Amino acid sequence: MNYLYFGLGVSLLIVAVIDLLWTTLWVEGGAGPLTARLMQGTWKLLRRVGTYSPRIRTLAGPVVLVLGLGMWIALLWCGWMFVFASADNALRDTIDTGPISWVERFYFVGYSLFTMGNGDFAPRDGLWQILTALMTASGMLLVTLSITYVLSVLDAVTQKRTFARNVSGLGLDGESIVTTAWNGDEFDDVALPLNSITTALNELTSNHKAYPILHYFYTDDREAAAVLSVASLDDALTLWQRATPEAKRPSDSVLENARSSVQSYLDTVSVFVTQSDEHPPLPDLAVLRKAGVPTVSDEEFDAVLEELKERRRTMHGLIQADARQWPGTWEE
Repeated sequence: MNYLYFGLGVSLLIVAVIDLLWTTLWVEGGAGPLTARLMQGTWKLLRRVGTYSPRIRTLAGPVVLVLGLGMWIALLWCGWMFVFASADNALRDTIDTGPISWVERFYFVGYSLFTMGNGDFAPRDGLWQILTALMTASGMLLVTLSITYVLSVLDAVTQKRTFARNVSGLGLDGESIVTTAWNGDEFDDVALPLNSITTALNELTSNHKAYPILHYFYTDDREAAAVLSVASLDDALTLWQRATPEAKRPSDSVLENARSSVQSYLDTVSVFVTQSDEHPPLPDLAVLRKAGVPTVSDEEFDAVLEELKERRRTMHGLIQADARQWPGTWEE
């Protein structure tokens, strides 16, 4: 037996199985080590290529998904091929006599891994029959988990864009969300949609933890971009909590619940980004005053924003990492 081939094959199989199970089953673990590096590298490449064409960046999610599946298949396929190449008598040709070539081993592993059952080659009795059964089982595991994973990811992408559109329906930045909710006297009607948005944001955060690949599904539709909607929502919450009189603002419990959900989202996705060195544009109280919304003084509000500068820089870093500009500013 060639122990080098056997050890190499087993190593590839262990790496493939760990990365596959880590990515698809470990909700709190994020993506597996190989998948995480694959996602980051693919996004950096497509972001650089798509500098002048956001449409190219929309390929990032699908490309990463396909490459990840391809990587798992390749690791399993090559791993088992090296295992069966470690012994000259591992396989026998049921049609012709003679030595088994690498191409024939590759073929045998392929049809066994995906249960095609061609039967041109067969394992020798004993250990090799058991290993063939394990190989078929690993192929079934790969197919089952991959299909479930892909369907779950696509469902999460749909939910992500639905959340973004729900927020965008209220306004494309914090000021417009607040002025849209103002009925001329108070903000009482905002509690129901804000609670609904908070629930959707909590689900989005959970999906990001379970499927980190979700972060790389880019859309060139501004209204469906979740990172912009979260930034707009956070600015709106700041305006409600700190820029409007207490007697006029929505319920504190509703605002605090939403703020907590935004922070949880930031904590989850902050692993993908670094804090921006630049301060994002400040909310403009003049927009609120023009709509008749009572506000605190500019000086008082500026002091509030100074307290929140680290949080807003983290949000800005997230938006920059997504190759976008802050809500309310011009973008391609």
